[in-house]
Amino acid sequence: MTHNEEDTAPLRRPEVTGLRLATDGPDRPAAPAPGRPDLPQDRSQAILEAAKEIGALLKRAGHPFALAGSVAVYAHGGSRYLQHDADFCVLREDAEAVAATLREAGLPVRTPPEDWLLKTTCQGQNVDIIFALAHQPVTKEMLERAPVLPVDSVLMPVLSATDLIHSLISAFSEHYCDFGAVLPVARAVREKVDWDEVRAACGDQPMPAAFLFLLERLNVIDAREGQP
Repeated sequence: MTHNEEDTAPLRRPEVTGLRLATDGPDRPAAPAPGRPDLPQDRSQAILEAAKEIGALLKRAGHPFALAGSVAVYAHGGSRYLQHDADFCVLREDAEAVAATLREAGLPVRTPPEDWLLKTTCQGQNVDIIFALAHQPVTKEMLERAPVLPVDSVLMPVLSATDLIHSLISAFSEHYCDFGAVLPVARAVREKVDWDEVRAACGDQPMPAAFLFLLERLNVIDAREGQP
């Protein structure tokens, strides 16, 4: 971090960015907890660091897995603006072994009410270990077709762009239908997606069909052959 003359001012300017600890005074940050490493300067980098650490653990232990979620989109060339958490797909039958690997590394493992994932925390960030995507189980075939991509300098399997888009739009329903969140993802990875396969998998469902139609009207993807 660089310093300038304004660092000596009694009050910090509100536009200063970066993660900060709670203050123990009006103008002085609290001392960090003993032994706690400094956090990255922004939330996206914090999520990336967590994803890298979990990915490295799973690789060393030999667990089949694939990175998913917003970090997978980033690995495929999408936005670096990451939200919420990091996601990893594993086989349901490997869940206990994966949980043991995480615990051996000193990470907490929690079992939420949902029966399709485990949760852990790494470097202060939430990480989901997922067994099912959009109500469909993670399969060996899904993990085998995951390409190995660099994730901020760490190589790891990443959910294929086709599987990633399929999982995102298959989750649309009457209760959750945020096209605005998925549209930039579709734009970012469109050249890597087998759209015919996506249509065959979920294009007959109302909400995915509506989203695919929107992509066609916006010229993000070509219209299905035989349609205007």
